[in-house]
Order: sequence, then structure tokens, then C-alpha cells
Amino acid sequence: MSAVLTAQEPSAKYLVNLQPPLVRHFDLIAQAPGGVAHLRELILTLAVQGKLVPQDASDEPASELLKKIRVEKDRLIAEGKIKRDKPLVEIADEEKPFELPQGWEWVRLGEISDFTNGFAFPSNEFSSDAAGIGIIKIGDIQNGLVTTASMSYVSRQYAKSIDDSFRVVPGDMLIAMSGATTGKLGFNRHEISFLLNQRVGKISFRLVNQEFACHYLTTKIAENLSISAGSAIPNLSTAQIKEIAFPLAPLAEQFRIVTRVEQLMQLCDALQGSGQLVAQQHAQLVNTLLGTLTQSETPEALNEAWQRIATHFDVLLDRPSSVDAFEQTILQLAVRGLLVPQDPTDEPASVLLQKIRTEKDHLIAQGKIKRDKPLPAITDEEKPFELPQGWEWARLGSLGVTQTGGTPASSKPEYFNGNVPFIGPGQITPSGQILPAEKFLSELGMFESAVVEPGDIMMVCIGGSIGKCAAATFPTAFNQQINSIQPVLSSSEYVLDAMSSIDFTQAVLNAATGSATPIISKGKWDLLLLPLPPQVEQDRIVARVNKLCSLCAGLRQRLTACQTAQAHLAVALVTI
Repeated sequence: MSAVLTAQEPSAKYLVNLQPPLVRHFDLIAQAPGGVAHLRELILTLAVQGKLVPQDASDEPASELLKKIRVEKDRLIAEGKIKRDKPLVEIADEEKPFELPQGWEWVRLGEISDFTNGFAFPSNEFSSDAAGIGIIKIGDIQNGLVTTASMSYVSRQYAKSIDDSFRVVPGDMLIAMSGATTGKLGFNRHEISFLLNQRVGKISFRLVNQEFACHYLTTKIAENLSISAGSAIPNLSTAQIKEIAFPLAPLAEQFRIVTRVEQLMQLCDALQGSGQLVAQQHAQLVNTLLGTLTQSETPEALNEAWQRIATHFDVLLDRPSSVDAFEQTILQLAVRGLLVPQDPTDEPASVLLQKIRTEKDHLIAQGKIKRDKPLPAITDEEKPFELPQGWEWARLGSLGVTQTGGTPASSKPEYFNGNVPFIGPGQITPSGQILPAEKFLSELGMFESAVVEPGDIMMVCIGGSIGKCAAATFPTAFNQQINSIQPVLSSSEYVLDAMSSIDFTQAVLNAATGSATPIISKGKWDLLLLPLPPQVEQDRIVARVNKLCSLCAGLRQRLTACQTAQAHLAVALVTI
């Protein structure tokens, strides 16, 4: 078997030493959600349990290695290079999580290493002068290595006053001892030495392969961290580090294990990279092929494009994200008049617009709504695509009654002691659902905000979630980051579908100002265009969209359930 793995050779043949079920189902595990991560965990687990490479009876046993380590430490103590450590308690049987192979030994980490906590350097000694000696802080440990990108330094003169025990030589293992990244491990791979800052510990191993030790500590540290769970600042103590029960393999086997782990991790990298590439290519394929549908200008062109891709739906719609894209395609086809056939006997949308204007004037005369400002005529340059016969482009503000929300003063508790839900952008989901409100307004509070009735449509008009919209199913108040429209005479469901389409969402973003935090004013929002079909065609479109989206929801649910089952199976297969 070749000892070299390449990105072009991700194959189960490199796992012949692993359990047979894992080999048989390797592709399944690798392709399952989180499968590669599970493989990585399993590889490390097998490595530290002595199951990744075969044992060699000719290897010097770990018991002899332990004696040599003790001799080496005694020599260093006698030379005054390290301090004599306190005797560690014997490892109880309940501390041994698994059986070790012949020739291995359970030892305390303190028996095979020296541990040093960092020095509390005065901050006024720090500088950015790289001519000095670098100080390793927690932030300097990144991705398992020491980085000098933002390192602080002390002068060489000052460094001479620091005890050598705080010196980090090439190859030393480091560990974050407190803070949000407690337990983070890293190595000094540089060819120079550094000094150790407080809250960082140094583990210096004696006659032990540090890479082998790191594999076990990667999983064991989390267990020790659980002891400080719930505290304001997670931390590890020196005693916790030294008392870790460690599976010591013969030295020769340690090197074989490290080599094998490196090979298999390279394979995992290749699998992960390949999986990401496949996902990206699949998304591009879906977008390209579905795009041929929305680019169709006639029903005949749409039917031709549909025939080209329909036979490949099992490949295209094989993941929830693809179903999401297809659902958006349905909305695009709907608002372009390509989802249902037109009926020349339908009353045209131009007449519907006249009726909407008449109805709004009637409501204004009755004092039920305020008079709206006249909106400018729509120019040909503004129209993004051609509409079918009988359709019209209409400005959003002309289709109903629009308003912007508001937030009552929080200093007035009487505004918040009612039962009318009060929501913000966080309560509107990307899928168009309205989450339960966290605050409720009284009648007084409602006058300081804005309220929608069932069927009214709300849209987020500021921030990263700009464009999210949902239809109210009960009276709801909303804040100033949301605009709403109450459609007049038109189907509320159709207007919601049109506002949920990618065409309208893109129009919102194009009209928004502010690069960091996009925002669209109500005045600009009212000017946005919507394609308006005849009133009866709106009902046909809504019925068709609802049916197709219901099918999409069922397909998405089945795919999600399949992925979940696949992930569970992958976990089961890698569980020892």
C-alpha cells in the first residue's frame, strides 16, 4: 500500500485497518451531513486506543519508556533545569475509559511531561518591535500553530531577567488556560524561541511524540473543561492538566500512529474539499437550468425548456437547497405570466387599476384612510420585462394602503400592557412565517405604532434581512423597520407571492441606500413596480403556486428526513 495520499485518490482502501462496517460504508459516511467531521473524530479515537495501526511485538513496551522518562526528568532536576514535581496519585480503574493494547500503559500526563504556566508580563514592557523577543498570548495560537501576525514583544534586555522556564522552544506544545478559547492547543513550529504570557500553559514532553500526545489531548481537554462549566470564565488548572490519565504507547508505535493519522486526515481534507466542490457545482447547475425556465418569453419556450430539464429532476432536486431554488423559480414564472394560461375574456388589469383607484377614493371620502400622494407614471425604461396581454405594471403604493411601523416609548409602561402582538424584523422568517411576539401593545400603544389586519403584508425594509415579507393572520403591530401594504381589490396572496419573488426583492435592494446597512424609505418603497394580472387570473395563479409549493414542501421534508437518517447512520457506523 502506498504511504502517500493524493487528492485524486479518496478511496476506502486507505482504511483497511479500520472496522469492516466503516470500510463498506465509507462513501456513505463521507457524504452524510457532518460525515467528514465524524470520520476525523473516529480516526483520532482509533489512534489513541491503539486500533489504527497494528502492534509490533518487537517494540520496546511503554513501561520501559516510562522508566527512561523518569530517569531523564531526574537528571534535569539534578541539573536544576526543572523543579521536582509532587507525586501524582495512582490511576484508578474507573479513570481508564478503555482497554489498552499489549505494551501500552496508563500514565498521568504529569509523569511524562513538565507543565509551566505563563508569566504575567507588565503591559508597559510590550512593544511592536520585532527585534525583541516575542510573547505568546492566547490570541497568538491559531489553527494549532503559533502565529506572529499580531504578536507583542519585549526587549531582549528585559527578556534576560525572565526565568528560562517561561521560554518556548521550537516544538513545544501550548494550551490556552482560560477565557473563551480555553483548551485551545498549538505548537511552536518556528525555528526561534518565544516567551510565555499569562493564561497560556506550556507542556514539555519527555521522550514522547508530541503529535501523538496532541491527538489524545484534543478530545480529553473538553472533558476537563466540563468541570468549570457554568463559571463566568472557563478555565483549566495546572492540577487538571497534570492529572489527565494518558494512554502511553511504545515510542515506535507512536510514530507509526502519527504518520497514519496524517495520511487519513489528508484524505479527509480531500473528501471535504471534493464535497464542497460538488455542492458548488450542483448549485451552479441548478441555477443555470432553472434560469432557462425564467428566461422563457412565451409558453412555448417555457414548455421546451421544461422538457429539457424535467427528465433530470431526480438529480437536480436532490437536496433541500435545490427545492428552495425551484420554489423561487415557481414565483418568478408566476409573476411573468408563465405559470397559468391567460384567458382573453378576463377583464384586463388596466380596468382593475381604475377600480382600485375608485375604491381608495371612496375610503378616503369616508375618512377610513388618508389621501395618498399621486405617484409618477411608469416609463418604458422602468419595466424590467414584457408582460402578457391584459397585464399591467403598477407601483406598489397604487395597489393598496401602505404604512410604516413605529415603536412606542419604552418609558411608558401603559403602552405595553395590552394583548396586541408587537413585532420587529426578527419575528419575520425568511420562509414568510411570523414568530411569536415578545412584546404586546395596549390600545394606547397601538396609536404610537402601526397595525395590520389579517391578509395585510409586512416587509422588512432595513438591515441584513431587508426584503423578508409575510402576511398577517391576526391583528399585529410592528416597528419602524417594517413597511406594510393592505391590498385593495387585488388578491393579497398574489401580492405576497409577487413581493416574495427574487425580482421584487432585488428591486428593493437596488432602491435601498446605505452599503453597510441597506434601508429603503417608504417613499421609494411605494414607487417599486409589481406585475399586475387580471383579478381572476390572480386567483388562478395563487391556486397553482399553492399547489406547487405544497409539493415542494413535501419533497423538502422528505429530503431533510433522508439527510437526518443518513447522518444518524453515519454516526452509528463510526461509533465504536
